[in-house]
Amino acid sequence: MSELILGIETSCDDTSIALVDRQGQIAAIKTVSQFEIHDAFGGVYPELASRAHLHAILPTIEDVMKDARIRPQDLKAIGVTRGPGLIGSLLVGLSTAQALSMGWNIPAYGINHLRGHLRSVELEEGKAEFPAVIMLVSGGHSLIAEMKNEWDYRLLGTTRDDSVGECYDKVARTLGFPMPGGPAIDKAAMRGTARIRLPRPMIKEGYEFSFSGLKSAVARHIEKEPDQNKDDMAAAFVASCMDVLSAKARRAIEECQPKSLIIVGGVSASPQLRETMQKIAQEYKINLSLPPIKWATDNGAMIAMATWDYIDRGIQPSLEPIPNLHLSTP
Repeated sequence: MSELILGIETSCDDTSIALVDRQGQIAAIKTVSQFEIHDAFGGVYPELASRAHLHAILPTIEDVMKDARIRPQDLKAIGVTRGPGLIGSLLVGLSTAQALSMGWNIPAYGINHLRGHLRSVELEEGKAEFPAVIMLVSGGHSLIAEMKNEWDYRLLGTTRDDSVGECYDKVARTLGFPMPGGPAIDKAAMRGTARIRLPRPMIKEGYEFSFSGLKSAVARHIEKEPDQNKDDMAAAFVASCMDVLSAKARRAIEECQPKSLIIVGGVSASPQLRETMQKIAQEYKINLSLPPIKWATDNGAMIAMATWDYIDRGIQPSLEPIPNLHLSTP
């Protein structure tokens, strides 16, 4: 039996547990979502999120271990998200990992959630090719970096305000779509036509992102024209996002001359983004690496995959939660 790592992800509103081997093969995974809990609030309510994690985490770990027929003594280690994320949610995962580590007598590693996303492309489908330009687009983060290998990177730019995924969620709320907002926006955009011209924030400026103005532009347009077709509004919004993301990707590819373009994070599940980035990769004759759609959003498998890197490099950061943890910190 291959060695396995138990990955625990509780950074926001998903309780996700997975068992993953060194090659990225998933022995078992289970994710408990909280959409029904938070939908009435139009977004994640932190206190309710941490309470839901408390109820779900131990039964979910038990289910995953049973599904894979794995005993604690069969595990190599535990990997658990220590940040960035909601402090209450992080504490549930970290305290659980620490208790299991002591009870099972195996090491526990505090893992950077962003590192987990960077490694998600290696789940089930094989190795990414380096050097690479990598774009992380999720509900909490937007960044673009040059990566020499699985660990070494040079940050090119990050978001100045809202991430693109956060903007998706807020626009979905403005348009009255249910949670999760991203898939609802994408589906509506496929039905609509981008007749409305929305701003393309910072499209001609370096590698930094800024999406708060785009979100505000949608809100102002809906306020002025409350009968505006929602599908057309969604199409216009998605078109704006795609233009900005593709401009940054092209700029980075031309500067860095990578072998591959890697797109990760929850927004990487967007059909429009996948199609856009596929065209760019073909244009520049480089490889495109994307996580399988089912592993694009937050999950325990990506945390387990990143844990192998920490083990291989002898890095064992503390289990202290850091809600604003940066990519530069393990």
